[in-house]
Amino acid sequence: MGHPLLELTNKTAVVIGGTSGIGLALTKALAQAGADVVPSSRRAEQVRSAVLDVEGLGRRSLAQTCDVTDIASLSQLLKSVCDKFGSVQILVNSAGRTKRTPTLELPDSEWNAILETNLTGTLRACRVFGKHMVERGYGRIINIASIASFVALQEVAAYCASKAGVAALTKSLAIEWARSGVCVNAIAPGVFPTDLNVALLHGTERGREFLMRTPMQRFGKLDELAGAGVFLASDAASFITGHLLVVDGGFLASGVNQ
Repeated sequence: MGHPLLELTNKTAVVIGGTSGIGLALTKALAQAGADVVPSSRRAEQVRSAVLDVEGLGRRSLAQTCDVTDIASLSQLLKSVCDKFGSVQILVNSAGRTKRTPTLELPDSEWNAILETNLTGTLRACRVFGKHMVERGYGRIINIASIASFVALQEVAAYCASKAGVAALTKSLAIEWARSGVCVNAIAPGVFPTDLNVALLHGTERGREFLMRTPMQRFGKLDELAGAGVFLASDAASFITGHLLVVDGGFLASGVNQ
């Protein structure tokens, strides 16, 4: 039996970008902790697959796509979830994209697309679901920041700027909604191989440098984000808001590792 404050039974969670990579890992973690979980993203087949994962863990779910660049689709998602579950207590914002381009060659269109999904998309979802939570006097919002919120990674300036923005946005919303019972925090993952980045990491100079600078000398495993996600979603974190919880094997603490 787990600690009662970490139980998520009778809570409903929405995980945007919850059908692959980090988002899917958090979808499964919240379901294992007892929540009914609605994983959503743009691709219907991935949504259906993630919903089956949730139901396979004995929880209820709902299959609906959404796009963080479209406020109407976020509003519709909230409505559908409320129609089925009554309300939403937990929101995870994990929709993200990245592309490696030298900044001198970075077109406005690529910069705008990355900022639009990673930062403005997070804002949109926070506004739609945050309003619902503020009105009910309870909520847990978990944004996905990055070690790139704090330090630069080579030739992904748009990604780094977007994730620094997510960190600042997380703190801003935290202080605005603190007296409404809504806690807004972020997880800042280190290097976790996913479909999004695996080609950049395995057997590359970039991958080797990440390993050299990570004191644990390995990449993260996606299920190692579960504890951070469940904790921040739970009543155990009731006095924690505006915090960035780094899960990085020591990367940000690292100066010289040998």
